[in-house]
Amino acid sequence: MIFSKAGFGGAVADFEAAVVAQDAKRSGKAFIRLQETFGRAKETELFAGGPRLATVLEQVPPSPRAVVAVLVGACVERGADAERCAPGVLAGLRAALEGAVAFGEAWAATGGGAFPVPDDGEPGEEIVERTGFEAAVGWWTLSQWEMAAVALLNHRAVRAALDGEVVRAGLDERAAGAGLDDATVRGQAGSGRGELLRLLTAVAQASGQELRCLSYALRVLDDEPLVVLHRPSATGYLLRLSGIGDNFQLHTLLADALIGGGHVAGRAPSPQEVAVCRETPGQVETAGSFELVAPDGDRLWNEGTPADIPVVDGVRLLVLDEPSYARSWPAGRFFPGMRGDLILERALEPEETERWLARVSPAGELTG
Repeated sequence: MIFSKAGFGGAVADFEAAVVAQDAKRSGKAFIRLQETFGRAKETELFAGGPRLATVLEQVPPSPRAVVAVLVGACVERGADAERCAPGVLAGLRAALEGAVAFGEAWAATGGGAFPVPDDGEPGEEIVERTGFEAAVGWWTLSQWEMAAVALLNHRAVRAALDGEVVRAGLDERAAGAGLDDATVRGQAGSGRGELLRLLTAVAQASGQELRCLSYALRVLDDEPLVVLHRPSATGYLLRLSGIGDNFQLHTLLADALIGGGHVAGRAPSPQEVAVCRETPGQVETAGSFELVAPDGDRLWNEGTPADIPVVDGVRLLVLDEPSYARSWPAGRFFPGMRGDLILERALEPEETERWLARVSPAGELTG
């Protein structure tokens, strides 16, 4: 076959055709051209190329498959349709995680020892003999699958599709507990996200290595109700959060909503500090305004995520105390490509606040 088209679009077409035909020689040449031409790709080539490459991912041989997935993620970062690309990439991620779990089991069964650190090449013969080829490739390529998947998980529609359909189980209890109508509080079915997290946890336990970006991306909450109790003023608030990657980001947005909104006393973040925590690029130095505390008195660290906030009576419940020490950090987003938001829906009535306060431990020495 003579390659008739130049540029990334031509490389995508050649690669797609060669993979479908299972022509290893042609696909190998096209694979090299994909990487060589991506940097010069036109917008239209990226928009079309990302979904086309994602569609054939499953048919690509295991070793180069992860590199192609990274290219798909890069296309999405430059404007390709994330929803169309997601099924192929997330299926590949799951397969890689399953392979990495199998790798850990085989590694332990054949003598154990420190997990090998993947390099840019393929796993060596000795490693493949111990674990099997597919398991070794799963572990060897996992960081690439992380990179590709996070690019897609930046998009709320992809996260929603991974969660599956909305279910009503527990809806009435959550709504009653927070004083909300049943359109406000939702439980999500679908085991896609939970299964990926289960596999990721198994890999981390076996290897001792955490894929933090992937873990945090899979734990991002959207349209999630949050009851916040500001203990110094004995006031409570109902908020709703979406797309917040870590508690540093949440902390700044809470200070904006409550202090900046005039509801409680303290240091309000500047408009610039708030903007970079929503969707403006960059970082701006900020300082802490609260101590984030779980209902049982445990400290909730800024380094954690909103998913760490415990659920009480079906709703996440967070207590804010005065900061125990001065702390500053660069305000911004853990995921620069993900829009974050925190909306204050209403202040709770005094009676509601008292009921919620009765569910938390008294103020005291922080644990955790």
